[in-house]
Amino acid sequence: IEKFRKIYIVACGTAYHAGLVGKYIIEKLVKIPVEVDVASEFRYRDPLIDENTLFIAISQSGETLDTLAALREAKRKGARVLSVVNVVGSSVARESDDVFYTWAGPEIAVASTKAYTTQLMCMYMLALYMGLEKGTVTREVYDGYIADLKAIPSKLEELLKQAPDIETVAKQLYNKEQVFFIGRGLDSAVSYEGSLKLKEISYINSFAIAAGELKHGTIALMEPGTLVIALACQDFLYEKMVSNIQEIKARGAYVMAMAKEGNTSIADHSDKMIYIPWCRDEITPLLSVVPLQLFAYYVAKERGCNIDKPKNLAKSVTVE
Repeated sequence: IEKFRKIYIVACGTAYHAGLVGKYIIEKLVKIPVEVDVASEFRYRDPLIDENTLFIAISQSGETLDTLAALREAKRKGARVLSVVNVVGSSVARESDDVFYTWAGPEIAVASTKAYTTQLMCMYMLALYMGLEKGTVTREVYDGYIADLKAIPSKLEELLKQAPDIETVAKQLYNKEQVFFIGRGLDSAVSYEGSLKLKEISYINSFAIAAGELKHGTIALMEPGTLVIALACQDFLYEKMVSNIQEIKARGAYVMAMAKEGNTSIADHSDKMIYIPWCRDEITPLLSVVPLQLFAYYVAKERGCNIDKPKNLAKSVTVE
């Protein structure tokens, strides 16, 4: 661990979004710079990799062609390769120096859900372990995180009680043909995943954007009735998100917002609220992604889509 000067996280699709969360938490806890790259782009450039680089490949199937090609390029340049994989004995796992199996079990539907959650958990565990070994995380901090992570299942059970409310909203909004997801920090990473889930299974044209970038172009698309799903689950960015929502509402958009329990002022500026159980900012993605998955599911159901097998998509992408 001491020899690593840089970390690359490379993946595709949902796994890439898990990598974005990984970057945030590793840099925070381990104090090593992390780059996150889409595998299909990484493999066609000349990345600065050497024996002091840790290369992390994330793949549910372990057979994703672009990720496998990127892994081989990293190994050729001398990097230490760690993979985060669900399928035991897969190509990515076999060709890695070290493997974290996510043990999510078979994921039948094309759109990834539980694999994403377990990939996130691996990112947290990796960051905590590396931080503890490197001395950037104290035992007290480590134990605190572990206790919070162990509490996630019960918090998810509590969160799932809101499923009927989310279904009701989906029945009201399923005919939208364009949806925007916004967030800041870790919420931005979760927004990308929520947007992908919606477009994958409902075929709605959805976009995710860092909320601070709205004023650099995207706000031109805001008009009466535009659906915006706004995540405000980071306490230190909460007021910034409230300000973004006010900007959007001033242009007539319909806002479905998500925040932690107790942060209620945002409701004054939103049309619909979803509250997640309180937890520390760093692990909110484990909770906040679930309402977005449910929303995508119920919208797709209302639209009569084949939720498990969306058109034009495959579970394991083994072609370029």
